[in-house]
Amino acid sequence: MVGKLALSTHDSGMLVEPGAQVMLQRGDMVLTYTVAGPEALASIVEHPEAIAHADGHLRTGVNTASLMLAALRSKDVRGRAMQAPHPRLRALLRAVGDAPYMSDGAQDLRFGLPDLNGQERWLRLDEIPLAPSTPAAWPR
Repeated sequence: MVGKLALSTHDSGMLVEPGAQVMLQRGDMVLTYTVAGPEALASIVEHPEAIAHADGHLRTGVNTASLMLAALRSKDVRGRAMQAPHPRLRALLRAVGDAPYMSDGAQDLRFGLPDLNGQERWLRLDEIPLAPSTPAAWPR
């Protein structure tokens, strides 16, 4: 889920405490999300269903991040995005610049970027070369 949540930060560094619930109205339905603590991570990522569908989840995550990156590079928000305390975000924004993007036959979002020879290539977000000093993507 991507969205704004205005709550104070706790001593643990989390935005909200584990067990807190966030409710969102969607049409005539109310969705309730319960915040899980760090101890829940292993039970989620090591679950057989998560493992069986890991490639699909990765593609979905990369495509979602690609769409977000495309939105953040718009002239109205790019300046603020470049001030965010996230070096990888800034590196990706610089790398894609105003390059065109499109969805390929597999429905992966790709950016048209020149390779070392100046030939345009269509790259997924996780294929874009970044400086070695750029922090790694999750998981670290």
